[in-house]
Amino acid sequence: MRRLRSIRLAAAAATTALLVLGGGPAAAEAPALDWPAAARHLRAVADPAAAQAIDRLLAGQALPGRAPAALPAQPFQYPAQSDIGRGAGPGVYGSGIALDTDGFRFGFFGGPGTISPNQAGAKLEVVWYNLSNGRSGTEVLTEHNDVPVDTTIRSRVLDTGRGMIVAAVYGSLWHRWSVPVSDAHPDGFQYQLGVISVPSFGAVYN
Repeated sequence: MRRLRSIRLAAAAATTALLVLGGGPAAAEAPALDWPAAARHLRAVADPAAAQAIDRLLAGQALPGRAPAALPAQPFQYPAQSDIGRGAGPGVYGSGIALDTDGFRFGFFGGPGTISPNQAGAKLEVVWYNLSNGRSGTEVLTEHNDVPVDTTIRSRVLDTGRGMIVAAVYGSLWHRWSVPVSDAHPDGFQYQLGVISVPSFGAVYN
């Protein structure tokens, strides 16, 4: 379910932008933010499932007090952890990413093998909050082309507005890789579901 909450020009959003981003030309030249505060603001707009994911992030990560944000096409600063990791057991799994080629989207890449074209039974989501204008939303990542060059699964194009955006990717994702055809693998693929235990968290300046 797609949810988009817009609280444009709200006093809370303006206060958040000032507190988290800081003001003046220096912030515009080299965007930085207070990471723990940004995570707490993201949690405040999250639905219960996203809030639980962010709680796991805050409990398990030593977020820096203040550090630069990224630009689109750079991975999120904090990778996800999952029950399968990159295929060798629980651990580092993959990262969220913000893309801005045909419009601003969130995506995710990582895990073992490639992303399966069939995601039945899995649900990978991103919760985001624009610290500069107060817009927020939760989106399911569904767009993926089953070709070797497509290593991400992405959201639809989003109207986040300009500014500093914090986001977390959480949920589950099917992966697959080639194996010999057999009774157990009639289509020549092994499939594995990755369940994120700690979300990928990042900040991007759009």
